[in-house]
Amino acid sequence: MSRIGKKPIQIPENVKIEIEAQKITVKGPLGELSREVRPEIALKIEEGKVILFPQIKTKKTKDFWGLERALVNNMVEGVTKGYEKNLEIRGLGYKAALEGDELVLKVGFTHPVKMKKPEDIKISVKGNIITVSGIDKTKVGQLAAKIRKVKKPEPYKGKGIRYVGEKVRRKVGKRVGPTVT
Repeated sequence: MSRIGKKPIQIPENVKIEIEAQKITVKGPLGELSREVRPEIALKIEEGKVILFPQIKTKKTKDFWGLERALVNNMVEGVTKGYEKNLEIRGLGYKAALEGDELVLKVGFTHPVKMKKPEDIKISVKGNIITVSGIDKTKVGQLAAKIRKVKKPEPYKGKGIRYVGEKVRRKVGKRVGPTVT
């Protein structure tokens, strides 16, 4: 049995959940999310809780049971609280700016890197901190990873884009050792 899948999801008072066959729609104060649940897993609402249970037995049913429960829980959390990722830019002359609906990164290349901002994701820049926020945990994490991928922190000087609080292991550069004559 899946330990995570067995846990029921508590529905907050300000959230409405609708289930149609394998499609679940979650509406809350911050917005609305919907997704298709795998055919191996069934959903039902009982006593203000969403319960997921296996419908078809296959080798992977237990894995999908826990996964689907986590994804539905993320939807409920997203429409109530939202998600946020913070990125930090380090390096001399490295900076970010918002120009209309584009994020412009100047991170040591000969040209500025421009990234289109998705409609349902908010991006804000304050100093050297980029904040990515929205109600869909997957989209927020994916966009933050894309921004970080533009210029990952390098191990010698630590320059680049990293998550706030991320530790970068630094390497020792070349050293002139003892000369043998």
